[in-house]
Amino acid sequence: MSALPKPSTKRRLLLASDRSDQSSELANILQTVSEVDTISTSEIPDNPAGHFSGIVVDINLRSAESVQVVRNKLRGEPYRAMPRLFVLADALHHGSMQAWALGATDTISRPFDARGILHRVSAAFPDSTGFDATDRGKTLNRGVVAAHDVMVKIFDKLPAGVPLQFDDIVKAENKILKAIKHSSLREWLTTVGCHHTASYRHCLFVTGFSVAFAQHLGMREDDQRRLARAALLHDVGKAFIPVTILDKPSELTPEETVEIRKHPRLGYDALKAQGSFPPEMLDVVLHHHEFLDGTGYPDGLHGDQISDIVRLTTIVDIYAALVEQRAYRLPFTHANAFAVMEKMQGKLDQHLLHAFRPVTLGSY
Repeated sequence: MSALPKPSTKRRLLLASDRSDQSSELANILQTVSEVDTISTSEIPDNPAGHFSGIVVDINLRSAESVQVVRNKLRGEPYRAMPRLFVLADALHHGSMQAWALGATDTISRPFDARGILHRVSAAFPDSTGFDATDRGKTLNRGVVAAHDVMVKIFDKLPAGVPLQFDDIVKAENKILKAIKHSSLREWLTTVGCHHTASYRHCLFVTGFSVAFAQHLGMREDDQRRLARAALLHDVGKAFIPVTILDKPSELTPEETVEIRKHPRLGYDALKAQGSFPPEMLDVVLHHHEFLDGTGYPDGLHGDQISDIVRLTTIVDIYAALVEQRAYRLPFTHANAFAVMEKMQGKLDQHLLHAFRPVTLGSY
């Protein structure tokens, strides 16, 4: 095994464990880049005194007692701005959803990959030389322009018979990720919110919220890219819907609603025929209007038939639609939008919805 990377600075991490071995394997890995204080979950301090860089939580997520203790502690003000890395017994959906609901900003799974863990820790605490703030405006503009170019290819060129290529999306994603990471979600939304084309604006809102959500959760860059791609493309099928319906300044008639509900299948068919788009992107394009209770469209999927990336995109898509300005109604406030979505019990993944709330606070 090759040597682990040397730390550039010593950090101090709080490792909360309810394991009999006090998570000794994980502690040994973390100690190569950090000072580590290991305590039981019952000993998590109410106030960590501001001297810890982050907290690592290694508990049995099936233990109601441990989960309740951690939930109560991490609700405290001192922990809200602190990175929180949760350890999962495996990579199953339920465990990661529960960790996010408890406030995780990132997760790792057993068996441990030492290099991967150290990369996550380093990414959570970048050194101060990583980004020149004077480039902030330029980076934001490059990201918005790149996203706009994708919208042009979707809504103008695709209906005219010019194929959309997977590489078109890949070329844009890096600039988009940098723009949102190094400016802010608020600045992204303010800039794209001025767009005169409603369909462009909605897709760019969904992209901004999706990337900010992924970054808030501490997802790996590959996963951030997957979400950015899915968000950019989720409404590609609307390119084949008449503009008179898309830009109608009033609510749609039942007949027009039937027409616009064709867009997931139209988008899926167009990208599927192209042959270069990954299955998960096609999944989002086809199923982002599906609900967990089976009342969505076009396939009436329910429960575990709906993938995590679709669940996330669906939440962001609905929220963005509610808070956007529409010709026939005023935008919903953050509180009102969440009130609507929280009433959609059984339709939306409530763990993900709870985890999404902090992303939207202060975005306007």
